[in-house]
Amino acid sequence: MLRFEDIGVLPEPEDNAAICSRRLAAGTVVDFDGTAVTLPHTVLEGHRIVVRPVRAGEVITSWQTPFARARRDLVIGDYVCTPTSLAAVTARGVEGLPTEPSADNAALDPYELDENALNLGRQVTSVEQPGTFLGYPRAQGPAGTRNHVVLMATSSRSSGFVTELARRFEGAAAGDGVVPVAHTEGGESGTPNNLHFLLATLAGFTLNPNVGAVLVVDTEEDQVSGQAIRDFMAEQGYPDLQVPHAFFTRSAGFETDLTTAGALVEPWLPVVDGQQRQEVPLADLKIALQCGGSDAFSGISANPLAGAVGREVIRHGGTAVLAETDELIGAERYVLKNVRDLATARRFLDTVRSFKDRVGWHGHTAEGNPSGGNVYRGLYNIVLKSIGAARKLPREVRLDHVIDYAEPLPGDGYIFMDSPGNDLESVAGQIGSGCNLIFFTTGNGSITNFPFVPTLKFVTTTARFEQLEAEMDVNAGPYLTGTSMDDLTASTFDLTVRVASGERSAGEKAGHSQVSIWRNWRQSGPVEGISISTDGRTKRELTDLPAEDRDAPLDGLPLPVRTPAPAEPTPVKLLAADGKQAPEQVGLILPTSLCSGQISLRIAAQAELEKWAGDAVSRMVALPHTEGCGSSGGASEETFARTMLGYLLHPNTRMALLLEHGCEKTHNDYFRSRLVEAGKDPSRFGWASIQGDGGLEAVTARVRDWYAGFDLPAPAEIDGTVGDLTVALEARGALTGETAEALALIGREIVGAGGSVVLSSRGALLGHEGFRTAAFGTADEVGPTIAHGQRFAEPGWHVMRMPGTDWMETATGFGAGGVQQILAHVGGGTLSAQRFVPVVQFSSDPETVAKYGDDLDAVAAGAAADQARTGLDTIAAVASRRQVPKAVASGNIGFQITRGLLGTSM
Repeated sequence: MLRFEDIGVLPEPEDNAAICSRRLAAGTVVDFDGTAVTLPHTVLEGHRIVVRPVRAGEVITSWQTPFARARRDLVIGDYVCTPTSLAAVTARGVEGLPTEPSADNAALDPYELDENALNLGRQVTSVEQPGTFLGYPRAQGPAGTRNHVVLMATSSRSSGFVTELARRFEGAAAGDGVVPVAHTEGGESGTPNNLHFLLATLAGFTLNPNVGAVLVVDTEEDQVSGQAIRDFMAEQGYPDLQVPHAFFTRSAGFETDLTTAGALVEPWLPVVDGQQRQEVPLADLKIALQCGGSDAFSGISANPLAGAVGREVIRHGGTAVLAETDELIGAERYVLKNVRDLATARRFLDTVRSFKDRVGWHGHTAEGNPSGGNVYRGLYNIVLKSIGAARKLPREVRLDHVIDYAEPLPGDGYIFMDSPGNDLESVAGQIGSGCNLIFFTTGNGSITNFPFVPTLKFVTTTARFEQLEAEMDVNAGPYLTGTSMDDLTASTFDLTVRVASGERSAGEKAGHSQVSIWRNWRQSGPVEGISISTDGRTKRELTDLPAEDRDAPLDGLPLPVRTPAPAEPTPVKLLAADGKQAPEQVGLILPTSLCSGQISLRIAAQAELEKWAGDAVSRMVALPHTEGCGSSGGASEETFARTMLGYLLHPNTRMALLLEHGCEKTHNDYFRSRLVEAGKDPSRFGWASIQGDGGLEAVTARVRDWYAGFDLPAPAEIDGTVGDLTVALEARGALTGETAEALALIGREIVGAGGSVVLSSRGALLGHEGFRTAAFGTADEVGPTIAHGQRFAEPGWHVMRMPGTDWMETATGFGAGGVQQILAHVGGGTLSAQRFVPVVQFSSDPETVAKYGDDLDAVAAGAAADQARTGLDTIAAVASRRQVPKAVASGNIGFQITRGLLGTSM
C-alpha cells in the first residue's frame, strides 16, 4: 500500500483533485488518510485523481479554480480524465485506461470584472540595500547582461544573408560573439497584418541592452526596411541608437554584399571586445518569464520558483515581465488578485478579449492552445495550463503595467506583455521590450534559447532534470520532496546574479538558438462562415469551412492541355536506388516542430561531415521551420501535416528520420498515425526525441546509430530525360513576352516528355496572358489542380493553390508536392534557395544581369526558343549534379511552411 503523501500533490488544501507524482498502474492500493482505495485505472504521472467525492455535474478544482465538471458521481481514487486528455494518452498506447471520460472540460465563460471588489494593492517591499551585478552599461538605458554584435534581418528575405554573414565571423573576438537575427516575417509583397508588432520587435532588438553593436540588413524590395524601422522609432519616440550601428541594403551579388557588409562590421569587433563589465544596480535586470513544454508540476514547482526569484529582482528595483496571453485565459481572477489600478485591470482584460477576437476570426478558441505534450503530461485544457502558468506571478506581487507586444517597458515592477503562447514568438516580444535575461520554466525539458539574451531553464521534477542535466540550469524538483521554496529561491537568485554577471547558462554552452517573431495572421476581422464567438460556444467543423479558405485537397488531375511529345527531350543523368530514380537520393532529418529545428540542422551537418549514411545518400538535409507547436490546429494543421508527409515521401528522399522535441502538438506518434492513414509503413522511418532520448548528446547518438545501422549500396547513375522530372516554374519581377513564352516552351518539353510542371496560383507566370497562350494554347484563366503541398495524382501541367506571396512558403509548398527542381526567372533581385529543392535562377533582364549576375545560374538572351534552350540545359545540368545552384553554394538558403488563411499563433 502506498501513502497518498508519497504519490500525490494537492495544489491547494481546498481542491478536490490531486496530481499524481508518479505513474500508478490499475490495481494500485493507496492509503488516503486511513482509507485504503484500489485504483480502478492506470493513472499517468501528472494526471489527476479525486481525493474527496464529487457528484455528477459538480466542478473539479485545482488552485481553487474549476477546470472540469464530473460526468458521473466520482469517488476517492477515480481518475479524472476529459475527452481531450483520454484521447491524448490513448494515442500514446497506454494500457489500463477507462473506456469513457469521467469529466468534461470546464466551459470558457468570459470573465466578468467586479470593479468594486478589485484589490488595488501595494508592490512588495524593497530591500534596504539593493544589490548589484557585473554588466555592460548602456548610454540609452539599462545595462546589458551580455555584449553581442547583432546582425539583424528586417525580413525573411535577408535571413539567409545575416546567417551566412554571422557564420563568417564565428570565433572572432567580439565580446560575447557575433549572432544573426534571422526570422520568417515581412517577406510578402503586401503589407502584413503584424506590421506594427514586427517593427516594434525589430526596433526593440536594436536597443536591447545586450546589443553592443548592430547591423540592420534589408533588400531593396522590403516593405519592412531599415528606413521603415527608423521612421517607426522616430514616430514612437524611441531613444537614438548609441552603440556602433549601420543600416545596409543589399544591392549586388550575394558574395559582393557579404564582403561589403563584413567591412562595416569588422571595425566594431575590437570596440565591443574591449568593453569591460562594471558593477551596475540589480535594478537594471529585466527578466522575461516564460514557460514551454509545461506539465502538471509546472504550477507546483518551476513556475512558483521563477515567480519568487522575479519577486526578489523586483525588491532590488528590477523588473519581471510575464507574457503569453492565451495561457492566462481562465486564470483572470488569479492575475487580478493584486493590481496597481483599475486602468491596469481593464487593459489586461481588453488584451485577453482582443486575443480571443483575433483567434476567433480564424475559427479557433484558446482551448486549442495546450499541445499534445501538455495534455499527455497532465494539462488537460487551457484552464489548467493557464492557472499553472499564472503561478509565475506570486500572490503577494502586484501587477503594475500591461503593455503591447514588444512595447518598451514603461517602468520597473511586474509587467504583463501581450503575446501568443508560442514560446519563441513570445520571447521575441519580451526581448523587443527590453528584457536582458530569460527565465524559462519547463516540465518536459524545452531546450530553446535566444541568440543574444541568456536563458535560465527551470525544470519541474528531479527525474527530468537528471535526464536533461546538460541542457537545464535549475532543478525545481526538490520542492516536491521537501526542500523549502525559500531555500530554492535563495540559491536560484544567486545563480541569476552570476549568470547576469557573465557565467554561461546551459543554453549558451550548448550553442544553439533561434528567433521567431509573432507570425503574420491572415484575417483582420470577422468572416462569415469562418469566425466563431469568443466564448467558444460556436464551433466550426473542418469540413464546414469554405474549401478555398481551408486549403482542401483537390483531385490532383492535371490541366486538360494537349502537349505533344518532343522529338529529342533534353537528357539528364539520374540516380537509381530502391527501385526508383531521381536527381538526388537524400538523407532527411525532419523536425516535427519548431523547437527541434535548429538541433536538426546541427545533427544533419555532423551527419554530412562524418558520412553517417556512407555513400547511400547524395547529401544530408534538415528542414527547420516554425510550426508544430504554438499555433492553431484545424485547417493550418492539415496543411502542415500534408507538407511534412510530402517531404518524408518525396521521390528524392531515400532515408528519413523524424526528430521530435518531445512536448509538441505534432510529436512522433502523431506522424506515425499520419503515415498509417496515408497507407505508409512507419517502420521505414527513423524516430528520435530530444527530451525522450535524454538531451542533445543522447539524441545525436540515436540518430547516428539509426543511419549507421543500414548497409545500403550507393545509388547507380542511369540515363534519363527532363521527362523524368517534376519541375516548378516561377517568375519574379520584370518579365518580357519572349521570356514568358520561353518558360512555356520549357514546360511543354517537360510535360510532353512525360514529366510534370507545377505553377503557383498566385505566381506571375499564371497571371501572364502570353504564358498561358503559349503553354496551354488559350489565354483562358485556369484554377488550381492541387492544394498547397499536395501530391498530384497524374503527371502533366499542375497549379498549386498558394494562400500568400511569400517566396519561401511557395518554394516549400512546391517541394511538398513532389517538385524536384524550381526554375525561376528573376527580374530586379534574386531569391533565396530552398534547403531541399534546388532553386535555379536565370534572367533575361539586362539590369538584373548587370547588378546580380554573380548570383544567376544562367543568363538568357535572344528569341523565346533560345531562352528556352538555356533554361532546359541549366535544369539538366543541376538535375545531373554537374552544377550547384549559386544560392545553395553561397549559403543563402531557407525553409518555411505556410499557415494558410486560417492559421494563427497560440
